[in-house]
Amino acid sequence: MPEQHMSCWEFPPKVNSFGAWNKETGPLKFSLPLLQMQILVILAVIHTFHFVLKRLGLPMLVSEILAGMLLGGSGLGGIKGYSQIFINIESQNIIGILSILGYTLYMFISGVKMDMGMIGTTGKKALTVGIISLLAPLLLGMAAAVLCFKLWFPDADYLPFVAVTHSLTPFPVIASLLGDLKILNSELGRMALSSAIVSDLCSIFLTTVSIVARTGDEKTSGTAMVYVVSVAVFVLVVFYILRPAMFWVIKQTPEGRPVKNVFIYAIILGLFACGLCTNLFGQYVMFGAFIFGLAVPDGPPLGSALVEKLDTMVSIVLMPVFIATCAMRTNLFLDNKKGKWEEILANFVVILVSFAAKMGACFVPLVYFCKMPRNDALALGLIMSAKGTVNIATQILLRDSGLVDNTIFTTMVIATTLNAAIVPFLVKKLYDPSRKYAGYQRRNIIHCKASAELRILACVHEQQTATSIINLLDFSNPTRDNPISIHVLHLIELVGRATPLFISHDMQKTTVSNHSYSENVLLAMNRYQRNNGGAALVHVFTAISPPKLMHEDICTLALNKLAVFIIIPFHRKWNASGSIESDEQPIRNLNCSVLDMAPCSIGILVDRGKLGRSSSQSVYIATIFLGGNDDRESLAYAKRMASSPNVNLTVVHFLPMEDIENTTSEWETMLDDETLKDIKYGSLGFEQVNYIEKVVKDGPQTALIVRSMASQYNLIIVGRRYGIESPLTSGLTEWSEFPELGTLGDLLAASDLDSTASVLIVQQQRQL
Repeated sequence: MPEQHMSCWEFPPKVNSFGAWNKETGPLKFSLPLLQMQILVILAVIHTFHFVLKRLGLPMLVSEILAGMLLGGSGLGGIKGYSQIFINIESQNIIGILSILGYTLYMFISGVKMDMGMIGTTGKKALTVGIISLLAPLLLGMAAAVLCFKLWFPDADYLPFVAVTHSLTPFPVIASLLGDLKILNSELGRMALSSAIVSDLCSIFLTTVSIVARTGDEKTSGTAMVYVVSVAVFVLVVFYILRPAMFWVIKQTPEGRPVKNVFIYAIILGLFACGLCTNLFGQYVMFGAFIFGLAVPDGPPLGSALVEKLDTMVSIVLMPVFIATCAMRTNLFLDNKKGKWEEILANFVVILVSFAAKMGACFVPLVYFCKMPRNDALALGLIMSAKGTVNIATQILLRDSGLVDNTIFTTMVIATTLNAAIVPFLVKKLYDPSRKYAGYQRRNIIHCKASAELRILACVHEQQTATSIINLLDFSNPTRDNPISIHVLHLIELVGRATPLFISHDMQKTTVSNHSYSENVLLAMNRYQRNNGGAALVHVFTAISPPKLMHEDICTLALNKLAVFIIIPFHRKWNASGSIESDEQPIRNLNCSVLDMAPCSIGILVDRGKLGRSSSQSVYIATIFLGGNDDRESLAYAKRMASSPNVNLTVVHFLPMEDIENTTSEWETMLDDETLKDIKYGSLGFEQVNYIEKVVKDGPQTALIVRSMASQYNLIIVGRRYGIESPLTSGLTEWSEFPELGTLGDLLAASDLDSTASVLIVQQQRQL
């Protein structure tokens, strides 16, 4: 049983203080200033810990738990003056209510972010892992608990609860871990999320049944039946009345417009009403909030609006306070009562058996039946065994319910802390999502046969980007003899949901969402395919994921579709008048990540707003050639464009003066000459191809010529040449604003350049 305390309350309650200068009643004797001070101190200590521990790779949860232990009975709580002010019963009640409110909102947000549609499309592998990873540790952990109870420590009747707690696989914990590890939308991450959804819903069902069963033991059978029927009716009302009402709200919201505030207020009121109802039915308040969150359609416009309004306050303030206040109730100074150490040892035995069972349940079927690599199977087992916020909340509920004492609660918190610290480190060592992009096959344009199908992956963020990509593809002159296969990937930021989504629009009927994604992009690309009559084959995909992880979707699709060239838009956009319209840093970060990891060649398209404005006129394209892999790749793409009768191609070859030392190797010079041969001597077979040589002495002279060229062409193609030192570009690198564009690309994309010419910066395949 929990400890019993008597406390005296003064009425009317003291809320606001009379100031720090009132000697009789200081501000900390009033509830509001005391609550503000508690929140301030808790958050300050948490971030002080995290400032140090994040350099060791430890997550925020560890800092929150350690801060709570320091501020609670295990640390400063032993100081009488501190404990009388900071952790007295009255103040703990107030901050405890606030922290429980924070956890209730957290569970609601977790329910909103969870995509229920994934359950219907979960593969057999993820479904099996989700069920076995719950049942195996539950059964083996319960068996270990019963054995310890009967053969070793007869007073440990709480051990089954420990086994149940450490068998859970909470979806919010798994989603948070995968996000921290930046593998949320990797192949392993998607499987872990699908398995976690299955496991979490099964555990919620079992937990609900156990609570109802316990109610049946304490009450009459009639009362228990009323509770069962009440919970069932509540779930049916939420999903068959409230959920359709929220879809009606979405229909009332015009596309691209925010949801009206009155609907947001109504849903928040519904959240508290659902929590109240389930509490009346014998369930915890958080259960009603979570179920109601599951009923909210995830993603925009409704789910994302709710997450945007609530998530910041909950994740930054309320949840850290909740974890810290839970950890404040631990006590590391264990009493020396006889048998206490045996009790703690039995507790750890059950925890270790549950952990080993969960690892084995993931490892054995995946390795021996699904032929998954051992390291990946171990990593998945560790991910499914991860502990976090929800586990701490379950443990504090067991303690407050009197099912475990403070000593066992402390050992469970310590085990959760060790798990949260070690599991991310081990997963990083076992699983590297970028290793699959390295290969031995050449995937670039220069090694692609002239008559072979050119496989291009084009990334778009919005309709305007799709138009620019289509214009560039038109320059590529797709024909039946030289066809192009285009895989268009529409990238959408993940908002209001926890699970990333990848949709193939070739299989629209099997998608998991009722939302209409990429409709405008799909129409534009289908029109392009029809206009090219069999010369261009278009496949459209949609990826909804966090901006920091979008490069995984791009590189994985390029790898799976055997793409030889990826086209990504520049983060800066110009309008038709030539002024800068937008500058989006997340897109720039994405481009840099793709440049580092791409399994094939890649081009960054800088569209200044007039790319391909008139299809009836000739298009003037220039390729600047300085030499090297990237320049040879850009010239190979330009040669394909030259086959179009509407394209006039000019190749400008920059050469250093004879008295300047050339740092290019003989082998590289030979490869450059071989690539230029058909252009230089007019053997390419196209009349509208011109070759110009420019001899320069240094970088500034090169820049002067390049800037003067910019207004003469519709499109200029250059190689990235990142990290290559050459007398042709000496002195220019130091002034680069965007290193990802290379020296010449940065020069042509400069905001002060008076030009409407678009630029394509090409980097040849690096992952070899």
